[in-house]
Amino acid sequence: MPKLDPEDAKIVTLARSTRARVGAPDGAAVRDTDGRTYAAATVELPSLRLSALQAAVAAAVSSGALRLEAAAMVSVDGHEPDLTSLAAVRELGPRAPVLLADESGAVRGVLRP
Repeated sequence: MPKLDPEDAKIVTLARSTRARVGAPDGAAVRDTDGRTYAAATVELPSLRLSALQAAVAAAVSSGALRLEAAAMVSVDGHEPDLTSLAAVRELGPRAPVLLADESGAVRGVLRP
């Protein structure tokens, strides 16, 4: 993988630290077109289930973000986001790349529209 842009490296780091802080299987972060970042981990409650990407998008939307520029997901087991999680990113960022990283923060792939 080529060297990451500093802003992309930042959202990978945010996703990684958020996942590790709460011990979740996944962490995610998104960057809006104003450069603001939002991070979240997987939410698994009896009454509510959100993927880390969905939760990060929800945090962005609830803070007033209208468009996304990029997203990152850090996963312990290396799985890719499901279609529903990708759809949440695509609603606000139809052209936003989704960086996929392992728990060390090493980017192993990029999903592009």
